[in-house]
Amino acid sequence: MEKRVIKFTDTTCRDAHQSLLATRMKIEHILPIIEKIDAIGYHSLEVWGGATFDTTMRFLGEDPWERLWEIKKHCKTPLQMLLRGQNCVGYKHYPDDVLEAFIKYACQGGMNIFRVFDALNDIRNMEKSFEYVKKYGGHNQAVLCFTTSPVHNVKYFVDMAKEVQKRGADSICIKDMAGIAKPADVAEVIRGIKNEMDIMIQVHTHYTSGMGAMMYLKAIEAGADVVDTAISSLSMSTSQPAVETMVAALEGLTDPQGRYYETGLSQVKLKEIADYYADVRKEYAQFDLTSGTPDTNVLVYQVPGGMISNFLSQLAQQNALDKLPEVLAEVPRVREDFGYPPLVTPSSQIVGAQAALNVLVGERYKIATNEVKQYMRGFYGKPPGFVNEEIRKKIIGDDEVITCRPADVIEPAMQEARNAVAAVMQKEEDVVTYAIFPNIALGFLEERLAKKTQVDFTLAKEGTENGKCVTYPA
Repeated sequence: MEKRVIKFTDTTCRDAHQSLLATRMKIEHILPIIEKIDAIGYHSLEVWGGATFDTTMRFLGEDPWERLWEIKKHCKTPLQMLLRGQNCVGYKHYPDDVLEAFIKYACQGGMNIFRVFDALNDIRNMEKSFEYVKKYGGHNQAVLCFTTSPVHNVKYFVDMAKEVQKRGADSICIKDMAGIAKPADVAEVIRGIKNEMDIMIQVHTHYTSGMGAMMYLKAIEAGADVVDTAISSLSMSTSQPAVETMVAALEGLTDPQGRYYETGLSQVKLKEIADYYADVRKEYAQFDLTSGTPDTNVLVYQVPGGMISNFLSQLAQQNALDKLPEVLAEVPRVREDFGYPPLVTPSSQIVGAQAALNVLVGERYKIATNEVKQYMRGFYGKPPGFVNEEIRKKIIGDDEVITCRPADVIEPAMQEARNAVAAVMQKEEDVVTYAIFPNIALGFLEERLAKKTQVDFTLAKEGTENGKCVTYPA
């Protein structure tokens, strides 16, 4: 009987803990189980990128490059990362020389698949990533950030898919970052793309609204080749659907051509990993703040779970938690003024912070954040729709609005970064780390050097003799 293989990407070691545990998972909780994850038979393992790069330094005291190298030692399955296009793994646009160096060292360090997105779906902000990934031997997975608005329809996404393929995309990911994608809508987009071109389609969602697994089933039926899932003990809520559930759901089902779905994944082997992470999750209880129930507010406001957390923190600082309903209602209005950007990093933070300000100040756009001003000046790229020109003028006055690719006006930065870390760098990757996160990286690199110096001093003091440690008099 003819079968159709459905593949899975595991997000447990990146997006799952980023979504549920504030990106706090330490490498010590990945390495003991990574070989068993590697043996499952996944299409790829998402283990890097997104917020993991800065968080490992900021909160865990780990070098993100060494984290990649350690994971790669134990994996034959292709490794995958989330790359924010010209934003790299940061929150603003970086010059081309920084982006190229990052991709070069990531490829050399063992990264295989680069999932490249832009918060505005501005392909100009993705094209250099495509070029460099191809140059250094990686796989380009181009992202269509899924959202709904008067300008986002099937034709919009099909046209974008065709364009990214022309620019070098090897596969396409439909990224439903807010968990708002309805099954019928995604299925229609997938059919539209498959009717126009021959390319692998992967689908990513978050379970925030409770529709994730239903959407995946319809996406697979429409022609999706790969779906993103997490191990059950780190799934659901603002994470991805559970892999075990999806594997079981596909058993006995057929596609429109009558082919039975086949995954090749073992529930017995998956259970061992699920049990392991059920115990590990307890170690991060202080960060594990999700309710575990669907948040249907996202269907009305398109506000991802992380934005809700930011709102609560921001409003609590102002003793204004009672204003949350007003802020949520303001988000779609700000989004419309801004030309309907998808709400994903960093556009979600830009729109969300401004919505909160509008409510707290009591007058819309009386105060605007620096990021909003830069957005209105065109430095984040071209929005999908038209910006409200009256609002733009209120925010930036008569300031010039650029229409070129934003990175074209950014000066190279690698040499300056090299000079800044010359005294503390231990490898070439340190220069890239500093170029992207100078404030975090410098302190991290200084502390790491101090620890190394102490270790070197101790070894020199002890000395060695015949392969054994010998302590010499002080």
